[in-house]
Amino acid sequence: MTDNTILYGIDENKVCTITLHRPDKLNSFTRAMHAELADAVERATQDGARALLIRGSGRAFCAGQDLADLDFTPGQATDLGDVIEWGFNPLVRRLHAAPFPVIAVVHGTAAGAGANLAFACDMVLAGRSASFIQAFVKIGLLPDTGGTWFLPRAVGLQRALGLAMTGDRLSAADAHAWGLVWQVFEDDALDEGVARLAAQLASQPTGAIVAIRHAMRAAGTQGLDAQLDLERDAQRRLGNSADYAEGVNAFLEKRAPRFTGR
Repeated sequence: MTDNTILYGIDENKVCTITLHRPDKLNSFTRAMHAELADAVERATQDGARALLIRGSGRAFCAGQDLADLDFTPGQATDLGDVIEWGFNPLVRRLHAAPFPVIAVVHGTAAGAGANLAFACDMVLAGRSASFIQAFVKIGLLPDTGGTWFLPRAVGLQRALGLAMTGDRLSAADAHAWGLVWQVFEDDALDEGVARLAAQLASQPTGAIVAIRHAMRAAGTQGLDAQLDLERDAQRRLGNSADYAEGVNAFLEKRAPRFTGR
């Protein structure tokens, strides 16, 4: 990327890494950063990425919205709904529509929209010193960036309300115990653990992974009959894929499969 608020890279395994890169501002979002992140996710798709890592530069993952980037004048109203409409909501929808698994790599602080950006990803990997804060209440707001949707589903209503109403810091260990984080690594082992999981996911049938995401998300909003129909339709589609044929052939031939995402 030409602007340094986002760093972009993709390796030989087609694992793409997008790094939020405003370390002096704890990688907080600006309008420019939103635009560059959108471009970077689209670039990953065009580059044929098979897994996407989102991480932060410096000592934090992301501190949410940069309040200094907003048009705020004391005593005058600020339309925060507009910020959500052009920035954070499209970001969450873009990640959920991504044709590859999306992994948040969290070290240091993930606060406000930064925490919920992590939870919007398919998986969260965290360093031991990472923490998550629903900081919205401290400035008179409610969780956005999908926070009111993700949190109750992941941790239950009481814990979600407690996090949102107090704005208390949640440690990586507690986030893992509560089901918000997939794995926690010692800080100096985080990169190695992330690389291992990313390579594993990149070698998998991405069509199946995307279908798993869609089905798991849908399960929270529809009944059993609708979910059974969804599973049937998805399985029918996946059963006609080249990856399914490859998986079965590899099993019968007692070799490792070579999935292509088709």
